[in-house]
Amino acid sequence: MRRRLINSTLAVVLVVIAVFGVSLVIVETRTISASAQESVESEALRLISVVDSRLLGDEVINSGVLYEQIDPDRFALIEIPGRAPIAVGERPTGSVLRASETGEQGERVTVEESRSAVTREVGRTLLIIGAVALLAIISAVLLAVRQANRLASPLTDLAETAERLGSGDPRPRHKRYGVPELDRVADVLDSSAERIARMLTAERRLAADASHQLRTPLTALSMRIEEISVTDDPETVKEEANIALTQVERLTDVVERLLTNSRDPRTGSAVVFDLDEVIKQQIEEWRPAYRSTGRALVCSGKHGLRAVGTPGAVAQVLAALIENSLMHGGGTVALRTRVTGNQVVIEVTDEGPGVPAELGARIFERTISGRNSTGIGLAVARDLAEADGGRLELLQQHPAVFALFLSRIPLDRKDPERPVR
Repeated sequence: MRRRLINSTLAVVLVVIAVFGVSLVIVETRTISASAQESVESEALRLISVVDSRLLGDEVINSGVLYEQIDPDRFALIEIPGRAPIAVGERPTGSVLRASETGEQGERVTVEESRSAVTREVGRTLLIIGAVALLAIISAVLLAVRQANRLASPLTDLAETAERLGSGDPRPRHKRYGVPELDRVADVLDSSAERIARMLTAERRLAADASHQLRTPLTALSMRIEEISVTDDPETVKEEANIALTQVERLTDVVERLLTNSRDPRTGSAVVFDLDEVIKQQIEEWRPAYRSTGRALVCSGKHGLRAVGTPGAVAQVLAALIENSLMHGGGTVALRTRVTGNQVVIEVTDEGPGVPAELGARIFERTISGRNSTGIGLAVARDLAEADGGRLELLQQHPAVFALFLSRIPLDRKDPERPVR
């Protein structure tokens, strides 16, 4: 591309120089020749006037007197009737410029000048024109090289950016070149890089969220299946099987919610639901795990509350909080429900050491964890709560008290089963 730009620019300049240069040479040559011819004619006219005046005054006319009247590089021949011709100067050889004038008394003056002076003048003019043309060519080459670099280097950078995008590095360069068309291409590539980066981040986040959210239902399901495998009591088998089926339904709900959020995070499925049922389901699900570690999981507070949200998402939030207390807390874990204003609050607290001071403000950030865990659980729980219009907060660090706030639906006093509209 650089070579093409340089060659095309140089070709245009050469054409312009050829057209205007040749024309200028022709015009200048003719102008110089015409000027020299006019000078010779003017010399002849002036000399004839001198001869006329001397003839009228009956003065002496010879070469010595007329030598001072003409240019030293010119030759003059004065022819007076009845007298011998008078030659002034050295007669030139070869091609000459000649001018003749006739006086009032019949005398004739002829002035000659060699064309070599004209040729030298034309040569100097051609040399100047050639120097200017050479300077124009050099300037054109330098300008073409600069312009070619200005256009080719950005294209090389843009090609490298596109190659980097194809290799999986979606970092935008935010580099502009001062050329509107190239800057437009750079804008498009940077926008594409940002979209690809967001897509990759979303895919990685989906994978992390899926691995974390599916782990809890799968663990609970595995525990139920183990309970079934070690018991011979039909009633126990039936009860554990029903709980296992509930776990499967929850697992299906988690998968569907993950897929829905990956397609459109703004898609909501909030409904009015009975909060007691969700809390009861979570306690039944996690009580065996707590029992195996010698710890207790209890529930207290106000009952019969109805909230607005996605039951599956609320269950996942509570599961994340209960699992967090199981892994990082200690003693009895308590779930307490209460009402504040138009919101229902579910608090999860334990008797452990609490949340370290340095993690308090960042506890809901991804990859932030006080121990060797993924640090994803609380971040995912917060996102799930906010997706349904609720919020998840750390109310107290020592001991740790997490609170899930949900919109409340008050019940009609006459008909407790009917929400107030």
